[in-house]
Amino acid sequence: MILIVDDRPENILPLKKILELHGFLVDTAESGEEALRKILKAAYSVIILDVQMPEMDGFEVANAISGFSKARDTSIIFLSAVNTEKKFITKGYTAGGIDYLTKPVDPDILALKVKTLHKLYEQQQELRMVQDSLRREIDIRKQAQEQLAGQLRELQAILASLPEIAFTVTPDGRIEYVNEHWYRYAVDAATFPVTHPDDNLRMALAKALTGGTGFVREVRLRDHHSGEYRHHLLRLMPIRQHTQQVSRWIGTFTDIHPQKQAAELLEQEVALRTRELLLNNAELERTNHELQQFTWVVSHDLKEPLRKIQLLNDHIREKYLKENNEAVSYLERVIRSSARMARLIDDLLAYTHLSAPEVFRPTDLNALLAELLLDFDEPIRRSGAEIIIGKLPVIDTIPVRIRQVFQNLISNALKFVQPGQPPVIRIHAERIATKAIDGELAATGPFCRIVVQDNGIGFDEKFLDRIFVIFQRLHSQTSYEGTGIGLAIAKKNMAKHQGLISAQSRPGEGASFILILPVRQTDPAQHP
Repeated sequence: MILIVDDRPENILPLKKILELHGFLVDTAESGEEALRKILKAAYSVIILDVQMPEMDGFEVANAISGFSKARDTSIIFLSAVNTEKKFITKGYTAGGIDYLTKPVDPDILALKVKTLHKLYEQQQELRMVQDSLRREIDIRKQAQEQLAGQLRELQAILASLPEIAFTVTPDGRIEYVNEHWYRYAVDAATFPVTHPDDNLRMALAKALTGGTGFVREVRLRDHHSGEYRHHLLRLMPIRQHTQQVSRWIGTFTDIHPQKQAAELLEQEVALRTRELLLNNAELERTNHELQQFTWVVSHDLKEPLRKIQLLNDHIREKYLKENNEAVSYLERVIRSSARMARLIDDLLAYTHLSAPEVFRPTDLNALLAELLLDFDEPIRRSGAEIIIGKLPVIDTIPVRIRQVFQNLISNALKFVQPGQPPVIRIHAERIATKAIDGELAATGPFCRIVVQDNGIGFDEKFLDRIFVIFQRLHSQTSYEGTGIGLAIAKKNMAKHQGLISAQSRPGEGASFILILPVRQTDPAQHP
């Protein structure tokens, strides 16, 4: 913007029109005081100042303007129609004027001078902006350098306090800083510790520095004094600036020699224990085989005299004691005891056979139960039992073992009935998502939940754990027959199938036995 200062409006108007025709914004003032007020509020590139003005002439105004920091880059052109002598011109330049023109003024010359001075003003403003920007950039960089130097000092203090070898490396691979532990394995701060030739560290380290990635590796460093190689864990991590460019690397060597020695001793101990375990397993397998043979022989030898006792007792009862009711009663008790002893031997033999490996195969549980119920035809007919079986899935099982589970559960349901009430047995299945008794339903879940429910005498659930323990009974033998092995066999068979078995019951309200079985056996090998 251009400011024209003259006390006579008729002088201002033509100058203003001329400058406006050349595209300048023009402001005016009719006194020195008004000019000073405007200069305090706005910035002017050029001031055209009349010398002869009342109260405050042009020289006084120029002297006052020179004290304004806002106008330090403003150029002043003096105009005068009277004071054309050399002393006045000199005084104008001394007062801070850039030029001194006498009236009448050539408008084209004035416009050219204003253009030149205006352009010079704009260049000065741009230069000041660049200088200010550079000054701010220098201040920012100075602060950043001071901050970086402080961080570096703090980092070095931290590294110096570490109980392990610590160092920093510049992006070009030059060692920048080392702590005192470095000198145990290196001659000086500029030399890298000597590593074992088999570790091939230099090539891997150069690759990590080139790639800008972190580096972790076990190495062996040679002790500078003893010459012994000790195991260390090298960690080298890049420190990046906000531009993601690596500014330095921080590295540590952690002494893991004691742990390495302990690990080697542990490996030797594990190898020794493994050999011992293999020998013990072989011995155990041989002993188990011998035990199975012994069990078979013993059970056979025990059952043979029992069969003779039963046969002879039957013969004595029929031939010699028909008329002696008391003797027949005693003899029948002996026969029942012998039969119970025979069942106990059979159950024990079945229980010991559960450890033998067997193969899983797809099994239709509906077909298996249909075949099993034929064995219960007489007890079902005699008790008037009703058995309701829902749609059961085809799953991987050892058929003979899963048959034992259902056989024992159905046998118990037919045995533990409430007086005068025909037994009702319901069997149904559903797919679930997890191997849990209360697993959530899932149409394609990997597990199957089978519930065998009866309306029998039930039991108190505080005895739940007890009913699956071998020889544990909740009722006396005089009340209900049995050896106390059936549910223990069922539990062991379920474990062999990687499954679960549990029960829910209340006295007098029946019982529900819950089986959880995998639909597919993930490991086709035999389970223990």
